[in-house]
Amino acid sequence: MNDTEMIINPSRDKGDPKLPASGLLLINPAEADAGLKLAKNRGGLQHFLFNSRLVLVPENELSGSLFIAGPAVGAPMAVLTLEKLVALGARRIIVYGWCGSLNDTLQIGDVLLPTWAISNEGTSAHYPVNSRPESHATTRQTLSEGLAAQGLTTLSGPGWTTDAPYRESVAQVNQLSEQDIWGVDMEYAALIAAAAFRKVELTAVLLVSDELWSGKWKPGFRTKGFKKKSRDILNYL
Repeated sequence: MNDTEMIINPSRDKGDPKLPASGLLLINPAEADAGLKLAKNRGGLQHFLFNSRLVLVPENELSGSLFIAGPAVGAPMAVLTLEKLVALGARRIIVYGWCGSLNDTLQIGDVLLPTWAISNEGTSAHYPVNSRPESHATTRQTLSEGLAAQGLTTLSGPGWTTDAPYRESVAQVNQLSEQDIWGVDMEYAALIAAAAFRKVELTAVLLVSDELWSGKWKPGFRTKGFKKKSRDILNYL
């Protein structure tokens, strides 16, 4: 079934901005607030985005123009935002969010650059593709090298996306860990499926905010060290 058979299609409407090809989609409200403020300080102009926020940063002597959008928590909202960004001209998107660790190798404050993902959410099935979608390999490698140069521990590998963070069982986490699934989030599998369907490049940077691998929840997102790392990554991106 192609787009012409859909009742509602994503589109660039009258008055909508034309986006540069590259930009950031910030998942969490705290990072979105910080990123949009940073963009405005660099001369960015805010535009209407019906379910989120959007700032365009003009080209300068150091970098080309880019867009920053967010927040977009949860698979349906994240894909809804992605669809609009693509309709406005986005072709290369870096997603920045958080994830939980399913393996003791990946600790709070480390960075997961997910490749593919197991879907346990309801959005990605609506975006069928012929092969398993993955993040953009070249961008992933560039980000890995750049973040490592910033002193961050990075790892690339598959993740698990769920709609229900309060329904992650010990048995489920153990099984996924044994399959070398590294992290859990609420958006990535759906975003990478939608990006593959729309034929755009997407890469994700997920900062480990908590650990589940021991069978007991260990949160780390409230600490000053975690918050500093999150801002450092945002400044780097």
